[in-house]
Amino acid sequence: MNAQTLPFFIAGAVGQLECALDLPDPETFAVPRGLALVAHPHPLFGGTMDNKVVHTLVRGFLALGYVTVRMNFRGVGKSDGVHDEGRGEADDMALLLAHMRQQYPDLPLALGGFSFGTFVQAQLQQRLSEANAGAGTGIAAERLVLVGTAAGKWPMPAVPANSILIHGELDDTIPLTAVFEWARPQDIPVIVIPGADHFFHRRLQHIKNLMVEMWHR
Repeated sequence: MNAQTLPFFIAGAVGQLECALDLPDPETFAVPRGLALVAHPHPLFGGTMDNKVVHTLVRGFLALGYVTVRMNFRGVGKSDGVHDEGRGEADDMALLLAHMRQQYPDLPLALGGFSFGTFVQAQLQQRLSEANAGAGTGIAAERLVLVGTAAGKWPMPAVPANSILIHGELDDTIPLTAVFEWARPQDIPVIVIPGADHFFHRRLQHIKNLMVEMWHR
């Protein structure tokens, strides 16, 4: 990602998991404003933590002052295991969060994901919200940024009303109509990028710009 990217591994249920940590510019942010976890697209279709949309999400969170981490899901890169249809991946993301909480116990949490990664992060947020409701621990994410939300592809849980949903007008992998149908009963706006396909070719800059613009609204 950049000169501050730090590779590391954590122990998962099926072996080691390859991760990367990016730190915000210390000259701009003497103290980080938060902690963000970013999830990548489908492993069986070439998705990795080095995907261009994932990189763009990372840059957006760094611009907001967030310590940002991501991982290669099971069977991707140097991560052990095999694809688990989102269940094990959500477990692994929870392990990554627990690992990061040892270093940053008090920072506000944000979750970001692209395509399949939105399904993983929505599941994690659901778990955190349920744990929070049961124990009053305040551990749920303050906000989600979901790009190419996987509505209709996987059983997406509901997400918080302040979630930032960004979708491409010409997405033929996850049709915009499916996202509207999922978001409509939750009354959550969907930001549509005109002319953008699923991978936001030549439209990536809009993702970071929208994140920064909308974050404090």
